[in-house]
Amino acid sequence: MLIFQLAVILIASKIAGDISVRLGQPSVLGKLLIGIVLGPTVLGLVTDTEILKEISQIGVILLMFIAGLETDIDEFKRTAKSSTSVGVAGIIAPLALGYVAGITMGLSSIESVFLGLLLSATSVSISVQTLKELGKLKSREGATIMGAAVIDDVLVILALAFLMSFAGGDVNLGMVVLKKVAFFAVVILLSWKVVPWVLRKFAPLQVTESVISAALIICFLFAYFAEYTGVAAIIGSYIAGVAISLTTYKEEVTHKVETISYAVFVPVFFTSIGVTAQFSGIVENLWLIVILSVIAIVSKLVGGALGAKMTGFPWKNSMAIGAAMVSRGEVALIIAAIGLENNLLTDDMFAVLIVVVLLTTIVTPPMMKWFFADKDGQEEKLLMKKNA
Repeated sequence: MLIFQLAVILIASKIAGDISVRLGQPSVLGKLLIGIVLGPTVLGLVTDTEILKEISQIGVILLMFIAGLETDIDEFKRTAKSSTSVGVAGIIAPLALGYVAGITMGLSSIESVFLGLLLSATSVSISVQTLKELGKLKSREGATIMGAAVIDDVLVILALAFLMSFAGGDVNLGMVVLKKVAFFAVVILLSWKVVPWVLRKFAPLQVTESVISAALIICFLFAYFAEYTGVAAIIGSYIAGVAISLTTYKEEVTHKVETISYAVFVPVFFTSIGVTAQFSGIVENLWLIVILSVIAIVSKLVGGALGAKMTGFPWKNSMAIGAAMVSRGEVALIIAAIGLENNLLTDDMFAVLIVVVLLTTIVTPPMMKWFFADKDGQEEKLLMKKNA
């Protein structure tokens, strides 16, 4: 059954991606939408099994690893101020509006803060692919978005731990903070001293693709360590990519990892997002979904844009950066699951928020395409076609 589902996903995602590009949209939009069609909601050809989730997880880890490999570290340093501004402003706006929405709906103060935090989460895995297709991943805007995503993830997780300690969850706030500090201290040291050494040791081994294997080992270990310390796995894999990008093996690793990733794992990740969509009860809660979706989209868009504008970006570029921060993706889904487990969300509200997260993910690529649109449309179209 899994083999059949993989075949269906690969065929459908490539065709859907191509159609999306022909219609002037990033290919990732077509891959997201075809997942809904393939899933239980429409055709039922693909089901949300545990093994499919694991393959999907590998896909997003590799996608962020590639983003790290293609990061210009000098540009990343230059945009540190902008990244901080975008990350912080992109949390304050949805947190405030989410809290007001929760109080208006009759939720308690703690439940309302939790709703605000959930809407503050950002997952830029979808944005990364769109940036690649638009040729903007290595730009100043791309570096700002990636830096802001790291800051956003850390701040939201710390704020969530702080809230859970008040909500009666079994959370040691000091330990949470210590783990985050330990993670970044250890991976920076490993990136500086250990990663180049490992690649040099693996390179002369008399086995096939030893350097690529070493790179993937580093990627997966960084991702595991990140998840173990409460930081998203995608942050760990992204940092692993950045570390390898500073070595002489960057081009070889990038080329071959892209081949592995885009052939199988990344299409499964994009499509699986749509497959997991559940639309039961959508009619009964339609207005709530609409209101929360508008809050989720507008708050991140405006918050991120204002943060970028305050650090010198033109308005159009600022809006493009804000648009890239809109997608909530798997980070918000994880937070929603925590809320359900700790009775901070009802079953109905959980179902509503899953749809809201899906909608924010679907609207992100076309919004980015709109704001990043420039005069050189033909070059942009060729880039999108290449990544379809």
